Amino acid sequence: MKTNVFISGGGIGGLTLGLKLAQCNIDVTVVERLPGPSSIYKGELLQPKSLEIFQSLGVIEKVFENGHSITDLELIELKSTKSSAENSTMSYSILPSDYPFSLMIHHETLKEILREKGERYPSFHYKANTVCQKINGHTVIIEDRDTKHQQEIECDFIVGAEGRSSVTRDYMDIQVKEKKYNHHFLTVTFPRPKDMVKGRIVSTYQSFLGLFPLPNDEVRSVYLIPAGEYKSLRKKPISEFHKLYIEMCPDLDGYVNQIKDWKQIQLMVPLKYHAEKYVMDHLALIGDAVHTVHPMAGEGMNMAIQDGSILGELLCDMYEENKLNPVNLEWYPKVRKSRVAHQMHLSHLSALVYSYPYRPVGWLRNKSLQRMERDSISQFKQMLNISGLGMWRETLYDRMVQGGVLPIRTKPLSIEDKRKTTFTKEQDYPWKGKEVLQ
Repeated sequence: MKTNVFISGGGIGGLTLGLKLAQCNIDVTVVERLPGPSSIYKGELLQPKSLEIFQSLGVIEKVFENGHSITDLELIELKSTKSSAENSTMSYSILPSDYPFSLMIHHETLKEILREKGERYPSFHYKANTVCQKINGHTVIIEDRDTKHQQEIECDFIVGAEGRSSVTRDYMDIQVKEKKYNHHFLTVTFPRPKDMVKGRIVSTYQSFLGLFPLPNDEVRSVYLIPAGEYKSLRKKPISEFHKLYIEMCPDLDGYVNQIKDWKQIQLMVPLKYHAEKYVMDHLALIGDAVHTVHPMAGEGMNMAIQDGSILGELLCDMYEENKLNPVNLEWYPKVRKSRVAHQMHLSHLSALVYSYPYRPVGWLRNKSLQRMERDSISQFKQMLNISGLGMWRETLYDRMVQGGVLPIRTKPLSIEDKRKTTFTKEQDYPWKGKEVLQ
């Protein structure tokens, strides 16, 4: 069997890339190790840049039909679970985009939308319950996990989209150094009050609860616990879990109680790493195969989508211009690597802000968030950077404003000023319109 591009891994990143290539009439084969939907939690929050990408791929209407839009993030700080709350709000509405909001969608639903769209194209081939067993140059050996039948596939390019455990990355002999954190998360989905339509983060100096509304009156929750506490928690009655949530958010009384067993709750162990190399000869890595980010800002899935979009556009141009020299793949990390590093840094800082159970940390976090909300530039930078639409680094001046050393800036940014900070087509695709492909 022959194919132009072989993608090992049929997650959101791999399917985004596969769909893009199929729309360019490039023969693409995607293999996915799972036979069907997974019960393991994966990312569900789509940022504005990802929504723009899905618009370009012609699936945005289906995404909207199956998603819940979030315009505002409510940040609620409690001095204790029995005290009054201090609130601040971060709003996507300040962003210069056709989609000034994020969107929650069930992970498996999004995969199905992308896969079904891809299968409309004769050049798109998807094989479930199949793994990439071995890579040998331009040949891959795949195996059906049920029958153990193996098949060789010859290809021009190989893309590793397998996630943290990557056969492609191993073949490329690329090592990653994992950074672990002092906390874990409990995560579970359950029914929500109908009026809980905004994203909500509730915190005390020693607790963190994230609530992100899904469609069909559900909510995805993440609750921070110290690393190593999971086993002792599971020995307690499930009512103790309900109590943790209700103390942080009384609105959940009668809703979180519908979780009847600890088996419904998953443990998330956050870590981060960033590989030195994204490409080697005719091979490339996307998503968690090349970088993993702390889940605080929900960026992991979005970075995989953006990887797939940039690499897909590059491969489309390479095939259209019949310039298949693998050296051209270097354009992909030139675009993506610094952006990924910046988003990883921001998520890491956010993790640190919520990680340490000390009252002074909670007090400083609350005051900084309140000042960030009121400071026109700080809030815009925060929302721009997590949105994926652009990159505007925070400065020492910004930190001093947030810390109360300098006055808050109230002059609003103009639309022109905002657009100057968003990625242009030339920045996304710097090889276009130039004699640079070889």
